[in-house]
Amino acid sequence: MMSSDFIRKLENSTAHRQSRESMSDSVSANPELLPVLMSVVLDTQNKNHYKGCWISELVFENHIDWLIPYLDTFCKTLSSYSHDGALRSVSKICLFSATYHLKKKKSGEAFLTDEQLELMMESCFDWLISDQKVATKAYAMRALYAFGKINDWIYPELKTILVQDYPNHSAAYQGASKEILKKLK
Repeated sequence: MMSSDFIRKLENSTAHRQSRESMSDSVSANPELLPVLMSVVLDTQNKNHYKGCWISELVFENHIDWLIPYLDTFCKTLSSYSHDGALRSVSKICLFSATYHLKKKKSGEAFLTDEQLELMMESCFDWLISDQKVATKAYAMRALYAFGKINDWIYPELKTILVQDYPNHSAAYQGASKEILKKLK
């Protein structure tokens, strides 16, 4: 698939799972499309960046190591996302990254540099305390819980925020929050 065809399909893609999976499958089958996808994802001024984020979420769910060449830019771009769809997807990519980083740490390696780790944790905390949709907050709290396994200062901060915000949020937020608080005991 040519990159111009891919961009056209991305522009015409929808939030429907089938549409996102079809695009993700194209990238997984043709990794040379990843730079094209990431050029859209990392350009928050691109009117379709959120669609790119949807697709990249599915790509990185199966190939998180493919994020490596883009990690610096991705982490530096996290604070620039404002579209709800983009935020939901990048917060989920942060969760995948946190989980993979923990797995790599156990074998004495690292997925994220200290700077990338810091930027990711900072963004997750920002999403948690700012006015975001529940899914973004839920992925952020789960990522922070994972990061807390290697950064002991995170749990007290996370617990304070979750306990404080618990009564002011929806049942969905409370459910995710309760799950994390239970693990923090």
